[in-house]
Amino acid sequence: MKMKTIQIFLVLAAWFLSFGNLYAQRIKGSDTVLPIAQQTAEEFMKIHPEARVTVTGGGSGVGISALLDGTADLAMASRSIKFSEKMRAKAAGKDIRETIIAGDALAVVVHPDNPVDRLTRQQLEDIFRGKITNWKEVGGEDRKIVVYSRETSSGTYEFFKESVLKNKNYMAGSLSMPATGAVIQSVSQTRGAIGYVGLAYVSHRVKPLAVAYEGGEYAQPTPQNATNGTYPIVRPLYYYYEQKNADRVAPLLDYILSSNGQAIIKGGEYIPVKP
Repeated sequence: MKMKTIQIFLVLAAWFLSFGNLYAQRIKGSDTVLPIAQQTAEEFMKIHPEARVTVTGGGSGVGISALLDGTADLAMASRSIKFSEKMRAKAAGKDIRETIIAGDALAVVVHPDNPVDRLTRQQLEDIFRGKITNWKEVGGEDRKIVVYSRETSSGTYEFFKESVLKNKNYMAGSLSMPATGAVIQSVSQTRGAIGYVGLAYVSHRVKPLAVAYEGGEYAQPTPQNATNGTYPIVRPLYYYYEQKNADRVAPLLDYILSSNGQAIIKGGEYIPVKP
């Protein structure tokens, strides 16, 4: 009888351990995804009090690296996984899977007192490449342009380079910021500054610019314009995970893609992927 009790105890202990692992999630990566990752995780834990979800930023590259190192269960990314990262995963015997959880408009921002309200993609390319160096060249004041960018591990850095610079290199004199909040702070304090951030980070401290790509109309970065296609700088946002952990991360991913999860995403100025 005593042996049977011990066996039952061990079975229950194993079950609770497995259950705990199912809801213990470490999420790391993109600063762009960070706000909605935190909000959806908080709401998920209210529904599942037994869940323990931790969310930290650091950039898309940092998150994917943590996933490959085994120090994260989910990687947040504002760009798709790179070929080099896929090869690293393959070499380690890891089967990485992808889920798109939302969309995001990337806003180009300047100081609120800057009289310039709009720029073309070509003008943006020339500014961030160092070919246009004074605001008077694009209809503004006679003031030096100060270019703020993200660090190279950032998915936002990668996407802006691909979409706006057409994969050309940034100017050597651009100032790399470690986080999106640092871009906002720097631009808000520098009258001649320009930078780029995810739409959810835009506030009264900076002014977003209307942007037009070749042959298109100028459009402001808003969720509506991003959804209807009039605003051109739009990208998907991703969660990456190992296939072997699919069952562990499924409850959280299912919640994010549910109507409640997508309502949080919409309320945060992101673009839902499901109606």
